[in-house]
Amino acid sequence: MANGINGDEWRRPALRARVRFDFHTPIRKNRLFFGAPDVDKEAEMIREQQVALLRNVPIQGITVEDIDMAIDIYILLDEATGREIAFAPVIVTVGADTLEDLLRFTLRDEYRKIELIEPEQFFLHRFELERFIFRINEDQKQYRQALERRLTPR
Repeated sequence: MANGINGDEWRRPALRARVRFDFHTPIRKNRLFFGAPDVDKEAEMIREQQVALLRNVPIQGITVEDIDMAIDIYILLDEATGREIAFAPVIVTVGADTLEDLLRFTLRDEYRKIELIEPEQFFLHRFELERFIFRINEDQKQYRQALERRLTPR
């Protein structure tokens, strides 16, 4: 092809990253005595459901390259309720077209950590940085509004 760029290089995402999500069991006030799965088994089921969504539901600007579910489930005590909560970690290697796409992908309660793989460094023009900060602000507003709707009695 022209300029020495083959088809694979042309479609290569601008950013590559490893993102860790810790999917957890829901906090329940009342648990049934019979038929309730152990919290670690429930966390494993939730992890499998979420991984199936990541594999099968396209996300604009994001390409899922690899999903690692080999990390062990861990259990913590919720101080507010005194109940155990199990966390099932997943490491997802993704390619992102833009920094905004990567931000949107990581704006989840389950997000824990990100490791940028490529590029080693990148530079943002003033306009790009302004747009990125604006996007963070907009997502923060939407999250706050959703939380207020959920917590406001009807």
